[in-house]
Amino acid sequence: MFTAMKNAALKGIVLGCLVLVSGCRQDMHDQPRFEPLEANSFFSDHRSARPLIKGVVARGDLQEDVHLYKGQENGAAATNFPFPVTKDVLLRGQERFNIYCSPCHGQIGNGEGMIVQRGLKQPPSFHIDRLREASVGYFFTVITSGFGVMFDYADRVSPEDRWAIIAYIRALQLSQHATLDDVPAEERQKLAGAH
Repeated sequence: MFTAMKNAALKGIVLGCLVLVSGCRQDMHDQPRFEPLEANSFFSDHRSARPLIKGVVARGDLQEDVHLYKGQENGAAATNFPFPVTKDVLLRGQERFNIYCSPCHGQIGNGEGMIVQRGLKQPPSFHIDRLREASVGYFFTVITSGFGVMFDYADRVSPEDRWAIIAYIRALQLSQHATLDDVPAEERQKLAGAH
């Protein structure tokens, strides 16, 4: 009798396994879809990717503003910002600069960041005459496309943030070469009163 019960239990286990296995389907793993450029017999041109209908207008990300998205004005590097530089823009630029730029360029833009301290090639200081005189469009192009050993940041930093970083670089440049005449009159009075 023990053997009969053992056989019945074994049959029950096998039957249960068969029921479970029959419920497993590969539909979720093997979904019908077309790979890019795969042939398709449904359409007469045998293409799975359908061509756009004539007159279709892209929505959302046309990037028609060449000044904002390419850093150019009239085919040359832009000489001014595509939007007003406010305190909020500078603060955003400072935040993004500290994240993306300071590891190489240093907190004040002198080219002595942590990466350089660990033995990698030093980038030029933002405070040399060549970069102080460079247009803002030049900086935009370098951030977007990279330059020398610096890789591009186009996929990491949005165009608006690139402009904010450039505004902050200009503020750093001014901070290292400012004179008393650059300080607003009311702030100069505060400075005079502090002495």
